[in-house]
Amino acid sequence: MRVAEVARLLSSTSIVLGLELQTPLDSAVSAPSPESNAPSYRSDLVSLHKSLVEISSVTYSENAVGNFLVDYLTARDFVSELQFLPSPNTSDSDSDGDGDGDGKPRFNVLAWPGPNRRPSPKVVVTSHIDTVPPHIPYSRDDNDEPNSETIIAGRGSVDAKASVAAQITAIFELLRAKSINPEDVLLLFVVGEERSGDGMQYFSDSLASLDPPSNLKAAIFGEPTEGKLACGHKGIIGCTITAYGKAGHSAYPWLGKSATEILMRGLVKVLDTDLGSSDRFGNTTVNVGLIEGGVALNVIPAVAVAKIAVRVAIGPESDGGKIVADRLEEVLKSVDDEAFGLSWTNGYGVVECACDVPGFETTTTNYGTDVANLKGNHTRYLYGPGSILVAHGASEAIKLKDLEAGVEGFKKIILHALREEAGEL
Repeated sequence: MRVAEVARLLSSTSIVLGLELQTPLDSAVSAPSPESNAPSYRSDLVSLHKSLVEISSVTYSENAVGNFLVDYLTARDFVSELQFLPSPNTSDSDSDGDGDGDGKPRFNVLAWPGPNRRPSPKVVVTSHIDTVPPHIPYSRDDNDEPNSETIIAGRGSVDAKASVAAQITAIFELLRAKSINPEDVLLLFVVGEERSGDGMQYFSDSLASLDPPSNLKAAIFGEPTEGKLACGHKGIIGCTITAYGKAGHSAYPWLGKSATEILMRGLVKVLDTDLGSSDRFGNTTVNVGLIEGGVALNVIPAVAVAKIAVRVAIGPESDGGKIVADRLEEVLKSVDDEAFGLSWTNGYGVVECACDVPGFETTTTNYGTDVANLKGNHTRYLYGPGSILVAHGASEAIKLKDLEAGVEGFKKIILHALREEAGEL
């Protein structure tokens, strides 16, 4: 899909390295403005965003974009630390043609203003550097200098490299203005969010062994929220449903038992059942992502399999997923008490986030994030530029004015989080 089509769609959618920061100081918070007074960071923001989007970083192949970020940040006198992950279990990736990645080491990128090499930050500013497949090349609709209406397209241009670029720029701007103490903030860019969340889970597990101990008070997660501050998002559970029947000749169906028929009846009943709803998050929804079964059209199938994703609209966060899973299992048993086998993954209920920062519209989202994967008693914020409605598709793109608004939004949230922690609010 080319830029003209993207424009139409957008219009309808609401190892340690580095030393200390030596960049000249400038003003901290300035709203994106008319072209005659564009933000001073526009050129740097566009360039950074372009470099990120140009690098393919489909999940399990994040090495190149991680190395780019390390080089970019250390060249600007940040300290960077690479947090290497074990080789992932990618056995489920073959079903969608994504392969097992590029085989190169995978790592989270931690970065902070120098020169302290053992920070204990109060606020973590984080997003993910992996994307869904396939890689879509970077493109822009302007021929000369970018302006506020410039449309930037490509895989990750929204989800979530827009947040990565805006977060880095926001931190740079706040440091230039001396609006924050360098030791109070940490940039964290993780791998694997689009699959299992293994990057954030690994970072979360590492907090217990930090020296000095973690002093985390708030985490700001970057995801496309259309520039609104999210009060939370739905939970999710994944399920593989296997239906077992009895093979036989298709001319005599009463002598066998069709696994595909049982599976279809079960799935239809699941789709027609209210599995749980709430005023804030709406209805629990089910996506039947994959169905397979049988060996030939004239053979009664003995086995059929479906894989589903359930977006959970009820809490609590720790148990909401299990509540919905139990309800779904009862629905299937009502169709056939013996035919179904279920295997569950990634279960949690609705995720609540703080949304009391002045100056923001608020929303809730239906998609999952890494918020639940970072454990601890810290305040959680969810925010970012761009629309989820164009993410993961051929039309993924963002307007420059929304990317710049994201910089200003992240600045406000960071300052709010630090002031709240200091007892100034």
